[in-house]
Amino acid sequence: MSAYAVVVEPRGMLLSRLAPMVGVGPKWTMPGGGIDPYEDPADAVVREVREETGYDVAVDELLGLSSLVVDPAVAPTNLPEKTHLLRVVYRAHVVGGDLRHESDGSTDLAAWVPLADLDDLYRVELVDRARRMAGLLPDPA
Repeated sequence: MSAYAVVVEPRGMLLSRLAPMVGVGPKWTMPGGGIDPYEDPADAVVREVREETGYDVAVDELLGLSSLVVDPAVAPTNLPEKTHLLRVVYRAHVVGGDLRHESDGSTDLAAWVPLADLDDLYRVELVDRARRMAGLLPDPA
């Protein structure tokens, strides 16, 4: 299980870039990541956003859950076996901190990306799922 944040301001959406060493990188993703044992998902997303972007955020609302099965026999992944990912997605806003890149982690860059530029970005599917949950992208017909 993991938790991710949709953080949008007039300057764009806050994203993190998966480091090339991760196996699927360098692709842009939502800031967030794994939930530690016994950690509340809302606390996990606050911790993960801070680790990956330097920002302190406050959680506004639960947007939804995203379920994905990753199979190394079907598509490239750093996961050694078929894995079911359950991702908790929240809307959040910045309350402090300064933009910085994560060092020695699963991401290597953090940036505000203008909403108009998101479709041209090399990104994981979670970015579009989170955009739909947040009402920033229409559901496919």
